[in-house]
Amino acid sequence: MKFKAFARNDQGSGASRRLRRAGQVPAILYGGGADAQSIALDHNQIFHDLRRDEFYASILKMELDGKSVNVLLRSVQWHPYKPEVVHVDFQRVRDDVEITTRVPLNFMNGDESPAVRLHNQVISHLLNDLEIICLPGDLPASIDVDLIDLDENDTITLEDIQLPEGVTYAGASTDPNPTLVTALTAREEIEEEDDELVDEPELVDADEEGDEEQEEE
Repeated sequence: MKFKAFARNDQGSGASRRLRRAGQVPAILYGGGADAQSIALDHNQIFHDLRRDEFYASILKMELDGKSVNVLLRSVQWHPYKPEVVHVDFQRVRDDVEITTRVPLNFMNGDESPAVRLHNQVISHLLNDLEIICLPGDLPASIDVDLIDLDENDTITLEDIQLPEGVTYAGASTDPNPTLVTALTAREEIEEEDDELVDEPELVDADEEGDEEQEEE
């Protein structure tokens, strides 16, 4: 994906406010063995670009001062209650240097799994993305997780899927085999089972109760 950026010299909160009033967004470009650079973005363009999933997990081509720079989106700051982008951070990437980033998980065939089709269970996604390490040329747009064989009460962990070539999991030292999805009994079924376990109280006719009290007297 390509987008345009503009070099800027003014810095500080006052300069940022002037940019926003002019329909632009202050941003920073850093990394790649070069100094950090203050840049500006067209607000309408970046607002619509940020609505596209691939903008978050792809090597982007930033057109800056007539040159093309490969970058990764690193952070976005939004206005607390307006649909307005306040600030954006980008990192330069080099083809020969590994990057660490998060990539979305693409869950497939969930409705066709035995857990859903035969046992009427629901699939709970415990992770929606995965932090990975790879060279920029090996960065996948997403990682597929096929649920076609997910059975009743089963789980799928990282070890159950095949990562793309050149991609390694970044969290191996802290969580070597995270759970990605699990099949659970639907809430409605649980509630129905709980209701069946509760015995209904025996109803006693008021006249019968009075007769019993008289007999005891």
